[in-house]
Amino acid sequence: MEEIPADLADEAGKYRETLVEDIAETDESLMEQYLDAGELGQDDLVNGLRRAVMSGALIPVVCGVATACKGISSLMDVIAANMPSPVDRGAVAGTAPDGSPLERKPEEAEPFSALVFKTIADPYAGRLTLFRVYSGTLSSDTGIYNATRKTNERIGNIFFLEGKSQKPTDQVIPGDIAAFAKLKETTTGDTICQEKTPILYEKLPPPPPIMTFAIEPKSRGDEEKITTALHRLLEEDPTLHFTRNDETKEMILSGMGQIHIEVAVEKMKRKFGVEVNLNIPKVPYKETIKAKTNIQGKYKKQSGGRGQFGDCWIDIEPLPRGGGFEFLDKIVGGVIPQQYRPAVEKGIVEAMEGGVLAGYPVVDVRVSLVDGSYHTVDSSEMAFKVAGSLGFKKGVLQCQPTLLEPIENIFIEIPDEYMGDVIGDLNSRRGRVLGMDTKGSHQVIKGQVPLAEILSYAPDLRSITSGRGTFSYQFSHYEEVPSFLAEKIIAAAKARKEENA
Repeated sequence: MEEIPADLADEAGKYRETLVEDIAETDESLMEQYLDAGELGQDDLVNGLRRAVMSGALIPVVCGVATACKGISSLMDVIAANMPSPVDRGAVAGTAPDGSPLERKPEEAEPFSALVFKTIADPYAGRLTLFRVYSGTLSSDTGIYNATRKTNERIGNIFFLEGKSQKPTDQVIPGDIAAFAKLKETTTGDTICQEKTPILYEKLPPPPPIMTFAIEPKSRGDEEKITTALHRLLEEDPTLHFTRNDETKEMILSGMGQIHIEVAVEKMKRKFGVEVNLNIPKVPYKETIKAKTNIQGKYKKQSGGRGQFGDCWIDIEPLPRGGGFEFLDKIVGGVIPQQYRPAVEKGIVEAMEGGVLAGYPVVDVRVSLVDGSYHTVDSSEMAFKVAGSLGFKKGVLQCQPTLLEPIENIFIEIPDEYMGDVIGDLNSRRGRVLGMDTKGSHQVIKGQVPLAEILSYAPDLRSITSGRGTFSYQFSHYEEVPSFLAEKIIAAAKARKEENA
């Protein structure tokens, strides 16, 4: 260890004096000793610092540069010297299969138990399962019991991960962090133990995602490869979420931020050879109506031989928000035979899926089939299906059609000093503040905001709060889009349709 440079000796002395005072303040006996002698011995400082860190009274800060491997040894020394060992932490609480409380002491004589905390998808070695031993011992080439999934697994070698290398071991004991290869059922968060003495440890729920992107393959035909690669990544990282949006027909990847998702995409390319593009997701708008009408849908086609004829009259009216779709058959007599009436509903449902204004699904509508006519030779299910579709599309345009947008419940946690800036920004996004809660020195803003306004909110909040703000959101309901925005959305949808035509 090098001597402190002469020009920094005085400053270092001041910081050491502050450190000694901070340690002394955490323990009455040390404080008395410090006041009497004006100093603490090296052993007292070391032991006092360790007790203070373990109790949470002091938090050590170590400077370093990970990319340049500077300060890493100091960090590891601080962890080894001051952080609690498994013995210091004491017994670990869990539950028995019947739900009753159960504990395991960090001792080799206890039954074996461990928690899987990470899964690594390796394209060559297969799936690597990392676990932390809480109690007992485990030897290689034995069996384990997955208490979470209630299944047995056969294991081969156990090894420690040291950088990119793997160091085999014959046995692991409490406190060890080790890995298995190629387990079939076990994933992150599972408890592994002995089948005769099962225990289940609490599985930490992953935090909700805060950033979402739509992904598409750079090469056509890679959709299946994307799904396979993402499945492997989701096993490795539970904070990633992958879904398919049936309304927008997009593959959606969500995570803890833009960098998180970009790293996952880079990992897909490096590990599995799959390249994707990241796009801002489309907003799943919906269409609805605000008035009612009575309209005729008629389809007549004659092209030599048997023709096509279907004629129906339908009432179209709005339902309350969230009402979905209702179809009522109010035909009296046989003006439309029974076998053709379901075809009218089928044509209307298909027309609803494609929308009328901008191609978005139509919701919250009641349609009543009230009258019509048929031809004994030319009428068919197909003809009445087309007639129902034509009548619905024409009728919706007479019912004051409008767009609906998804509204999200949003929860923003920020330090007090950023309250005004964040609320102002939320208002500019057409958001509404519903309330605020205090969480320590932070404030939690509860509000509602259109999904369209927060698709790229994460970097904006990070900028406003200097990286100290976090947020989460979840779907609440649909509301009508303001008319000036609806016009722009409809125009953009028509332009896309013309481009793809």
